[in-house]
Amino acid sequence: MGTEPERPPAAADPAPAAFHYGPGHMIMHGNAVFVAIFGQGVVGQPAREAMIGLPAKAFELMDLVYTTGKPGACRVMTHEGEKRLVVAPRRDPETGEIYGVTTHLRPIPA
Repeated sequence: MGTEPERPPAAADPAPAAFHYGPGHMIMHGNAVFVAIFGQGVVGQPAREAMIGLPAKAFELMDLVYTTGKPGACRVMTHEGEKRLVVAPRRDPETGEIYGVTTHLRPIPA
C-alpha cells in the first residue's frame, strides 16, 4: 500500500561519439557529449584539427580503419584520463566502399 514500483537503474552516461567522412576524417556529426568535449565548432572540421588533445595514435588508428575496413581500438590519454578509442568503418551498402569511420571514446572499466 503506497509503495512505488522499483525504477530501473539509470543508463550509463553516453560516450562521446562522432561520424567522420573521407580520408581527412571530416567531422560530419558528433553527439552532445562529443560536442561538449571538443567544442561547438568541430562539425565540419578535420578530426586532426578539431580533436585537440588526442595523441597521434588516435588519428593513426582512424587512418588504419579507413584504409583496411577493419574496426580497431586503442587506449588513449585524454584530459579526463585514459579512455578506449573504438573506431569502426562505415561502408556504402551498395558498393561496399568505405566512406568514413565512426569513433567512440569509452571509459575503461575498473
